[in-house]
Amino acid sequence: MAENLANMIDHTQLKPDTPKNKIDTIIQEARENGFASVCVNPYWVAYCYEKLKTTDVKVCTVIGFPLGATTTETKVFETDQAIKNGATEVDMVINVGALKSGDDQTVQTDIEAVVKAAEGKALTKVIIETSLLSDEEKVKACKLAKNAGADFVKTSTGFSGGGATVEDIALMRRTVGDNIGVKASGGVRDRETALALVEAGATRIGASSGVQIIAGQEGSSDY
Repeated sequence: MAENLANMIDHTQLKPDTPKNKIDTIIQEARENGFASVCVNPYWVAYCYEKLKTTDVKVCTVIGFPLGATTTETKVFETDQAIKNGATEVDMVINVGALKSGDDQTVQTDIEAVVKAAEGKALTKVIIETSLLSDEEKVKACKLAKNAGADFVKTSTGFSGGGATVEDIALMRRTVGDNIGVKASGGVRDRETALALVEAGATRIGASSGVQIIAGQEGSSDY
């Protein structure tokens, strides 16, 4: 597990004020450390693809981010454009308001539309935003994502407070079973935490502190 930690990390930089030199840094760090992907805002996808297309590092981006409250049509457009620009993984935010309103069909249909847009071209990870949900709602969100055909469920955007916890990862893994991925993101800044999350069932870690995590140090910030 520990030996393979680097290739489970989505090296992430999603802050709105991220400059180009920071993107260049995470690209270089991802290449040097063998991270699974760089996870960037849609604006940077084409740039990252050009820099990484001859490597094994994937380009991951976010859809409906960070609120999840855009329309399904907008999320589909974002997905199509991201894939055209070189993304092979898309992390979409669910419609949290619809979930909390009990409108399960809207939530599932929203996810299904993105899954369909990405089918055969990109992995789909579904961000359920655990810090805003009760345990019952977390279970429901995971089931809807699984029913919609998502490849992963993911804890957090990192922008709504809270983040990945061992308890949430274990709950999500129990809910979805063994056949889809679980991504822990939000507040993962050190190796000990990352390994605990993997032990609980995470198969991918989203963090801006990937270099510090694999070096056994502590990162100073998330995303």
